[in-house]
Order: sequence, then C-alpha cells, then structure tokens
Amino acid sequence: MKKATIVVRDEVNCAIKDLDLDMRKKLVRQFKYDIPSAKFMPAYRLGRWDGTVSFFNLGGSTYLNLLPDILETLISAEWEIVIDDQREYKTNFDLGTVDKNTFRHVVWPEKHPVAGQPIVLRDYQIKIVNDFLKNPQCLQEIATGAGKTLITATLSQRVENYGRSVVIVPNKSLVVQTEEDYINMGLDVGVYYGDRKDIGKQHTICTWQSLNTLMKNTKAGKGDFTISEFLEDVVCVMVDEVHSAKADALKTLLTGPMAKIPLRWGLTGTVPKEDFEFQSLHVSLGKVINRVSAKELQDKGVLANCHVNILQLIDHAEHTNYQSELKYLLTNPDRLDIIANLVAEANKTGNTLVLVDRVESGKELVARLGNDAVFVSGATKGTDRKEQYDAVATVDNKIIVATYGVAAVGINIPRIFNLMLIEPGKSFVRVIQSIGRGIRKAEDKDDVQIWDITSTCKFAKRHLTKRKKFYREANYPFSLKKVDWR
Repeated sequence: MKKATIVVRDEVNCAIKDLDLDMRKKLVRQFKYDIPSAKFMPAYRLGRWDGTVSFFNLGGSTYLNLLPDILETLISAEWEIVIDDQREYKTNFDLGTVDKNTFRHVVWPEKHPVAGQPIVLRDYQIKIVNDFLKNPQCLQEIATGAGKTLITATLSQRVENYGRSVVIVPNKSLVVQTEEDYINMGLDVGVYYGDRKDIGKQHTICTWQSLNTLMKNTKAGKGDFTISEFLEDVVCVMVDEVHSAKADALKTLLTGPMAKIPLRWGLTGTVPKEDFEFQSLHVSLGKVINRVSAKELQDKGVLANCHVNILQLIDHAEHTNYQSELKYLLTNPDRLDIIANLVAEANKTGNTLVLVDRVESGKELVARLGNDAVFVSGATKGTDRKEQYDAVATVDNKIIVATYGVAAVGINIPRIFNLMLIEPGKSFVRVIQSIGRGIRKAEDKDDVQIWDITSTCKFAKRHLTKRKKFYREANYPFSLKKVDWR
C-alpha cells in the first residue's frame, strides 16, 4: 500500500508528502475553480493564465479544511495516511456556553430602541453563540439585523480568559459602531484603522484594509510595529461580513500572519455564491454550520417586513456593452430628473436611503433633491457620516444618497422607511446586503418599502432577471411596474 504523510503546520495550512505526480495532479484538478472575471484580466487575455485558481498546490501544500475531501480521494485510491502534527501551541479551549442572562447586568445605551433595558440575548442569538463556542473554526450565515455586534461581543467576552480577540469589519463606520457596543458592555476594546491606532487592548476592532496595509508595511520594513507584534497573544479572530473583504486579501491575512490563531469565526449576511469565493472563506475560517435567514427573523418580529417595488423605466437606447449602458442610465439628465422625482415622492412617507453606483450620479441626485438630501461617499469623513446616520433617529423625511461601497454593508440606520436601489446590478451579495440596510426595525417602524429602479435596456433587463431570482430565494415579495417616463 502506498503511504503519504499529512504535515499539519498551523490552523489552516498543511502539506501532503510522498504523493506521486498523478495523484497530485488529480487533487489540483479536484480543487480547481473558474474565476468568472478572468476574461477581463490581461494575464488571461495574453494566454499566461488559464483563468482558474486551485486550492491544492502541485507541490502538495493545501489547507486543513479540505482534508475531509482529500482523504476521501486518497483512501479510495488505497493510500495509507500518517499524520505529523507540528503545532506547538494551545489549540483546545473550554469556552462553556451562554444563556439569555449573560449580559443582563448591562443596559442598552441612549438612542437604542430599548434604551435603559437590560441586554438579554434572544433565543436565536444564544444558539448562534453556542454553536460558535462548540466549533473553533466555522462560518454562520446570519441575516443583517440579527444583532451580529452583540454576538461578536459575547464571543469576545468568552475568550478573555485565554487571550486577546481581533474583530475584522468591512469599513470605518462599522469599526466605530462595534467599538461603541463593546464599550457599552464593559469590554476592554481598542480600534485599528486610518488615523486611530489604539493597540494593546484585550479586544481590537479593525478593518481588513488596515491589516492588509500593516502586513505590506511589515514586509517592506516600514512602520512603528509589525503585524506579528499587533497579533501578540491573540487567540481568536472574528470576521464580520466576511463577504465584504476581497477574497485574496482576506485569505492572505488569515492563512498567513493569522495562521496560528486557533479560534476562527466568520459571520455574514450573505455567503458568496461563486465557488472560488466560498472556498477562500472555507479554507480560511471553516465550513458553514448554520443559517439564520431574514425571513425567519421577520417571522419572529425581529426585522421589519418589506416589499420590493420594481420600477422598470422604459428606455429605447441600445448599447454594445454594459459599461456604456450603465453610463447612460446613471448620467442622462432627463432620467436623473425622473429618478429624483421618484425619490422625492417616496420620501413623503418617511426617511429614505438611496444607493447609487457612482459618486457623480449621487451628487447629481442630491442637487435635484434640495435641502432635505445629503450625499455620503468614501470621501465623507467618518464623523460626518455618523452625524448623518444618527440624524435619521430623530428626524422625518430625510434623504441620504450614498454609494453602494459605503452604505450597502454594515451601517445601522433603523428609521429608514424607503430604500431605493438605483441599478443594483446582478451581484447577489450587493442586492441582499443592500436590502439589509432597510429591514431593521425601529420603535415606529414595522415595514419598509424597497424600490428597485431599473431599465428595459438589454443588460439592465438581464440583471433584473437575476435579482428577481434573489428576491424569490430570500422570500421577499415583489411587484413590477413599467414606467414610460418620456
């Protein structure tokens, strides 16, 4: 019988030694995935790359979380397996369990819908936390609005006896929001992003972009400290909205500098549908063990009910490619006039969040909407963003126009009564995450109207077909109305 040795290097990386070339080639093929966007990349066009990525290297290096499938292939081919575990640090923890009273001694802060009341974990939150505590490496798909910040804070509190935790979030707004919740719960917390680098705390909230920069600076010998120093005594890494980080950047962090961190948990409202993106998360964090859908939380009364109103503007313009069509749809002055009128009409029923793809389009809409509207983009300072978001809690008929990149993920603005998606495209993650901005409940809000503003143009029509499929999968009711706007 042929014999192979699995060398376990850390929490994610391993190598399989002594395999013959045919078996290694077979495993490379088994874990090879097409990258849909490859056809647009120079390396593919020049014939230097086949447009795929494999999670098994021809030399035998691969990932621990793929071993169940790898072992199945090897055992069926009658290979004998030997394990060589080279880890020399603690990998087992007794984290216990939580119940609804874990944070009962803490009260919700001002401006929270139940301000002043004790923090009591909901039944589904208890299950989510305890499932994480039982599974040191895993992902859970948890709908936006389920209280993921409270869940991460609870997990951070459970690991304190063993070491530090790092929580990676997708943007600066979510860093500040998460930090506030940790402080409110009495946890020793610091942040690491942009101009704020408060390190050395028990728990650190940071963006994946800031860690990516720190990793690059460490390699270049720049900066006041290295990424290894930043990660000293860290036993737990949590990634909130895991889909938001660029797959390669997140995978490089989690399988490189963070490879020896034993507790690895990922939370997201939307697990990516593309195989190669999902596999990047799988090898870095673990398998998906649980799903809590928005529909489940709507049925429990945790999230607001919604209806998607698809308004398909009748356009006769023809374009040879998507980019030229999108430019027309988002910059034509007459269409922008119509879209602004639709926004203004919807806003008569309550605060409105408008998401657009381009900065210039957002500015043009705000110019048409007058004093009730503000524009938020990547260039808007974090404090200014927070001021605009917080204003929604106390005012009515406010319009925030924002880019998808800034506002489609993570921000918490419960008192949004209308969410308007301008040409949201065909990305499952973008569409479902965007709707998540609108379905949070507020004291005076149980329902939200979602507006999908699109076109009858060729590519827009194709993308709408995909979005309707997403709406059906998520159990979001929708209706379609064609609008002859000329």
